[in-house]
Amino acid sequence: MTTDPVADYLTRIRNAIKANHRVVDIPASNLKKEMTKVLHEKGYILNYKFEDDKSAPGNIKIALKYHPVTKVPAIRKLERASKPGLRKYASTKHMPRVLNGLGVAILSTSKGVMANKDAKKEHIGGEVLCYVY
Repeated sequence: MTTDPVADYLTRIRNAIKANHRVVDIPASNLKKEMTKVLHEKGYILNYKFEDDKSAPGNIKIALKYHPVTKVPAIRKLERASKPGLRKYASTKHMPRVLNGLGVAILSTSKGVMANKDAKKEHIGGEVLCYVY
């Protein structure tokens, strides 16, 4: 059992990218499922599949995205922002800009998990989970 499931999720994806894997299996939770949907919407992963068991939470299979010719991964860096020991929150006025707007910050808001640009459009803030670029 991990004490920080979001950090474990990001580390599994980061390790799979460094090893040039095409697919990575991650233990599922509702937060991880929503983060996976945001990564897919923003074009950082190719596809995903939720394998739910009735007895256990299940798994998430994520197909990682690489450039077809150069084999460079779509995700250059995954960085955990808010940690269990130090939570980071952002209001609408102080929404983080990742790589001058080219990257994405994933936030946990009162309306669910969403990207920083979507949260700014809806005028809500929340906990900054991670930065992706």
